[in-house]
Parts: sequence; C-alpha cells; structure tokens
Amino acid sequence: MKHIIVNGKKENNSIEIKCTNIFMGSSDFLRLDNKDEAWKILDSYIEQGGNSFDTARHYRHSELALGTWMEERNIRDKVVIETKCCHPIRNTNEKPRVNAQAIEEDLRTSLEYLKTNHVEMLALHRDDPTKEVGEIMEGLHRQVELGRVYAIGLSNWELPRIKEAMAYAEKNKITNISFNSPNLSLASVKQPRWPNCVTANEEMKEWHRLVNLPLIAWSSQAEGFFAGRFDKNDLSNKEIVDVYYSASNWEKFDRVQQLAKEKNVLPIQISLAYVLNQAFPTAAVIGSETINELSSSIDGGKISLTSKEIAFLNLK
Repeated sequence: MKHIIVNGKKENNSIEIKCTNIFMGSSDFLRLDNKDEAWKILDSYIEQGGNSFDTARHYRHSELALGTWMEERNIRDKVVIETKCCHPIRNTNEKPRVNAQAIEEDLRTSLEYLKTNHVEMLALHRDDPTKEVGEIMEGLHRQVELGRVYAIGLSNWELPRIKEAMAYAEKNKITNISFNSPNLSLASVKQPRWPNCVTANEEMKEWHRLVNLPLIAWSSQAEGFFAGRFDKNDLSNKEIVDVYYSASNWEKFDRVQQLAKEKNVLPIQISLAYVLNQAFPTAAVIGSETINELSSSIDGGKISLTSKEIAFLNLK
C-alpha cells in the first residue's frame, strides 16, 4: 500500500507520521455489538498493509469499538489514529461548537473511548466562521503541547479560513495545520450532502498543489456512484439525486466505464484512483463492510493514472 507523510510534533521534536493512502473509516458497522464482523474487516485491513484509521467524537460507536479492538489486538503502537472534534451536538447543526473548550471536552472523551493517551492526528470536524481563528488555533496547539495530539488538521473549512488559520499559527509561532480533510471525489456535488460540509473545488486543489499539503478525502467514492449503484432514470433516492445527479457526473460515469474496461479494473477502482493520483499528497477514507469491498479499495489505491487520464475523467 502507498503512503503519505503528515508532519507532526512529539515531545517538542518534529516527526513524520507515515499514513497509508487508504484510511479505514468508521461506518455504522464499526460497533461493539457487531464486533464479530467488524473485527474481520479491521484485521484484514491490517493484514493487507493498512495502518490508518479515521473516526470522530460525533460518530456514535466507532471510537469505543476501535479502542476495544486495538486493546484486544495489542496493536496501538502500530496504527495511526485520526479523530475529529467540535461537531455540533447531533440534530442541532444550527449551533456550532468550535472553540477551545469543545476541543478539550471532545478530545478527553475520545481518548477515553479509544483507550489511549494520544492520537496521532486531530481535526476540527466543522468550522464556525463567526469565531476568530486565534482562540481555535491556540486550543489545538495546547493539545499538541500536552502530548495528546501529534498533528492538527481541519475538516470542512473553506479555503480562506484555512489560509487565515495557518497565517495565525505562523505569525504566533504555534503548531500549524498539517493536513486538510474535505470531501473530494470524481463526482462533483451540486450541494453539500450534510450541513456545513466543504468539497475541494479547483481552487482548493490548486492551493494544495502549491503548498503540498496532504489532503484526506471523505466520501471519496461518492457512495458508489461509479459502481453502478444508481440509475439516471431512478429518482427514488432524493439525497443522492440532489447531491450527485447531473449531466456532467453521468458523462464522467461513462468515461469511468470506458477507462476501467481499457485497464481491466472495476469502475469504482478508477474513481478511487482519481482521488489518489492528484498532484499533491492524498489519502482516501473508505467505509468497507465486507472483505471484498476492502480488497477492491486497496487494489484501487494501487492504480496509477496519467495526467491525461485524470483530465479525461474530469471532462477536460
């Protein structure tokens, strides 16, 4: 499996965190009452070379399940954990909670559930544009100074706010952003799938290329859009229709099928390869619930695409 490097700090020393380019995500299957099936997926991910896990305080069950699995397998020192904090309380998306106190509260709970004293990576799950970035960045920096976090990042922040946060950290000589985690997939979105989510547009992708900042993509396979799960004439799934049904995405669908046939791989693997063959370091979060889905994604992460193929898929 290929890797990306995320810069971090441990005990006041700079470190490099080596992450596989496929992150095991925390879909609803990852819970203690499903451990017999979930553990098979986690074990297989490790056996196939994976080492990086994406979770969040907001997710219902995954941190406790992941922590229990790591404890049972005695594997904590062999894996990279990225968790996220400061999501609004469930069903209250109109009330942001992005501040130093929420960072502290969420991280303490995450560490307890994960059965560890640190996470390698911590990202803010949402932004609150009404808040000054200073307090937020100082709150993240404090967790690094305490040794609870090695690298900090942002998820679902717009580019101007990311730049502002990084400029504050640089000016005040505190821990800076080491990674960004927006939505990124071949399928363009017509509207955010969930409130206050951010998709990497062309401007953000070009900025990532210029600064070479790692991007960890969520919904990288667009809910299986390119796997043929949906039909352009079937409008029954309103959520998917509202987000992904567009003329350009159906044209991309056709091009994915064509390129997959030429390379003798699955279309869903081509769509994943698109995310992982950008001109800057990328990783993709997957939510495999079967061994076959997991192996397919890992194999897709090994596919190389030329810049011409990337342009072809992106209708350029």
